[in-house]
Parts: sequence; C-alpha cells; structure tokens
Amino acid sequence: MDVTRLIATDAARASRVLGGIRASALSGSGPDSDSESGRRPRPVPRPAIRESWNRMLHSGIDPDHDFRVDLLSRDEVERRRQTSPLRHVLPVLREGLLALADTSQHIMMVADADARVLWREGSTAVLRKADGQGLGIGADWREETVGTNGVGTPLVSRRPVQVFSAEHFVHALHSWTCTGAPITDPRDGRLLGAVDISGPLETLHPFTLALVDSVAKLAQARLRDLHLTSLEQLRAVAAPVLARIDGRAIAVDRDGWTAAVTGMPYTNRLALPDPVSPGRCWLPTLGLCWVEPLPSGWLIRPTADPPPASTATHITLDLAHPRRSTVTVTSCTGSWTHDLTPRHAELLYLLALHRGGRSASALADDMFGDPTRTVTVRAEMSRVRRYLGAFLDHRPYRFTERAKVEVRLPESPLDLLPHSLAPGVVRARAASGGQPWLERR
Repeated sequence: MDVTRLIATDAARASRVLGGIRASALSGSGPDSDSESGRRPRPVPRPAIRESWNRMLHSGIDPDHDFRVDLLSRDEVERRRQTSPLRHVLPVLREGLLALADTSQHIMMVADADARVLWREGSTAVLRKADGQGLGIGADWREETVGTNGVGTPLVSRRPVQVFSAEHFVHALHSWTCTGAPITDPRDGRLLGAVDISGPLETLHPFTLALVDSVAKLAQARLRDLHLTSLEQLRAVAAPVLARIDGRAIAVDRDGWTAAVTGMPYTNRLALPDPVSPGRCWLPTLGLCWVEPLPSGWLIRPTADPPPASTATHITLDLAHPRRSTVTVTSCTGSWTHDLTPRHAELLYLLALHRGGRSASALADDMFGDPTRTVTVRAEMSRVRRYLGAFLDHRPYRFTERAKVEVRLPESPLDLLPHSLAPGVVRARAASGGQPWLERR
C-alpha cells in the first residue's frame, strides 16, 4: 500500500491505517507477521518516520505521556529572537507560507536549533488549539520531548519531513499534520532552526512538503545574500587600512569570514578564539598575531615573533548533540571551537575511528560506498585542512601524532550523526548497539 498516496486522497482512511502501523510497531509485531498465514504483509512506516520511531523506542519515550513542558520566559524568547539569524529571513518565510496558513487552517512556526518556537503566526482557531496543548511561543518541540514531529524531526534528520496523524509518535498529536524543513547557515552548514506548517489532519495537501522545503531554501539564499553584502561593507572599510600596511594583514568579520587580505594568500575563513579581544593572540594557521577592531570585524596582522615550542594538542570532536557537531582545539596558547558541517563531522569521526589513517579510496568507500569517488573526498579534506590543517597529515589522511583526539558520543548510538547515511558511520552505529528496532523493507 502506498501510504503517501492514500494520505493525499483519503485522509480519514490514512489516519486509520497509520494508527494500525503505529500500534503494530509499539506492540513489537513485525511487518511480515501475517505472511505465514497467506495474508498480505502489513504496511510499514515511511523511511523518515521509521528512523524517528527507532530513536523514540530506543530512548524509551512514552507514546501516551503528556508532553507539556514549561515554556520559555518572555525575556528568554526575546533574547533568542534578537540573537537568531532567522530574524533576518522572517519576511521570506511569511511571504512564502502565511498565505497557505491563512487559507488552509494552518499555522507557521519558526523554531531555533534547540527546537524552541520563537515565532508563530496563522489561523486564529489553530493557534488557540495549539495553546490548549501547551504548544505556544517558547514551546519545546525536540523529538526527545514531544516525539516525532515536524520541527524536531527535521532538525535531527536534516531533511524536510511531513508527519501525518498517527505518524506522530506521541498520541496527543494525532489530530495534527505537520510539515517542516531545516534551515542551515549557507556559509558552513550549521543548523539555525526549522520552519513548520501545522494544522488539523484533514487539511493536508500533497504539495505542502515541497513548498515548505522550497521556502526554507529561499531563506537560506537570503542569508547568503546578507552575508555577501556584509562582507562587501567590511571590505570597503578595510581596503584603505590595508593599503597603508607594509606586510601581511587580513580583515575578517566577527565569525572569521575573510573580507580582504594583503601580502598573503587568500583564505576563505580563519578559525578565531572565542571570545576574540584586541591585542596579541595565537591563531593555528597564522601563528602569533595582533588583533585590532574594525566595524563589524577584526584586522589581524601576523607578527614576526617566533611561535611557541611544539607541544601536544588536545582535539575534542563533540558529536554528543544530534543537531550540532563541533571540533575544539586546545593547546598551551589557548583554545578555539569550530562548528562542523554534516560532511566534515562524518570525515573527522571516521579519521578518529581509524587513527592509523585512511587512503582517499578507503574514505570514499566509508563515505559513499564507492572507492572511486576520491575526487570528492580530496575536495572535502582540502576544506577541512583550511581550519584543521596543522593537525592533519595526508597519504594517508590521519590526525598527526602530536594530536590527542577525544570523541564525545551521544548516550544512544542512534543519535550518532543521525542524519548520516555514510556506510562507515552506519557500521559504527550498529557496532555500538544502535541496531534499528523496526524492520526495514
């Protein structure tokens, strides 16, 4: 049975079918339990839903529990709004989705990377229904709080997801249909949050998923435009300053993205300490530098002073959070942290697993199941070396001997890079006890 087509043509029947699928999954009955009697096998959850239910079953979340939690305070909501990059793309999200929300009894929700709802607009009646279930501004929509849903599940899977009726793991949400898509930082792939359209189950439209995904991509394109505009403005300020400098210098924005350079090769981004302050500091790619403030950025000038003696460096690869992966480098000169894209998190995890090193073909096999895709691997490793090059060797690719590598893993193996389909990561999950609880078809 094509459940997706059934949802689009007969919502009431689809809700009953999905209720049966959910009951079968919770009772432990497999999809082939009727095959021996000659009856047709029972339908199974769609792949995105099955993966989410696996996580819910493994974590022990109660499918019949009351998921209500305390909302964020008004002050905390406002603080998050003011610091979220998503505030810059609200006009894009409203223009693309609010017309649908108003005409089809839906609401639009915009949540941050912690799945906390920061903005919510749309049908007044549906807003009241959400308030009655404790789903107001500041609500927590993480999977581990409310189960499979259109905000938390896209943030974990990093893919657009539609969740209809009984596909919600928690029973209290079965009267809803939710369609959400993640929004990432176009500069480095970091998760910024998610946008979701939710409403009564009978209002589902088959094209909603494609629409929400398209609007999320438009929001990311708008963020890219804003980034390029801000670099142009910084470049205009920095150009006359750099023209007067006799030697090497680089102007970067507050996140380390390069606006202009003089006397040195161009690099796309510098790994900066957190926090950055004027004065002398040590940067992994430039050595000892002088840092001076610029409007919305920094002027960085490498000095001629010798670097400190080579010492062991501690590298922490933090994969404990399913929605954010980071690498932190700590040495005698200080520490800095870099947010990882999903692809770079996969690569560094595989290198941490294989401290003896991996050839380009072996990494290609680990990443794509195709050892011939070495060009893609070399291109990605070249990008990784831009911020971690001092601690990586090649031929084969590996962490240097002087780097002490620590990997922080999530409590559940199913939360290890849950977006990843890389064969090497999938094997590592299985070896750690992360075998799926629901059968695959």
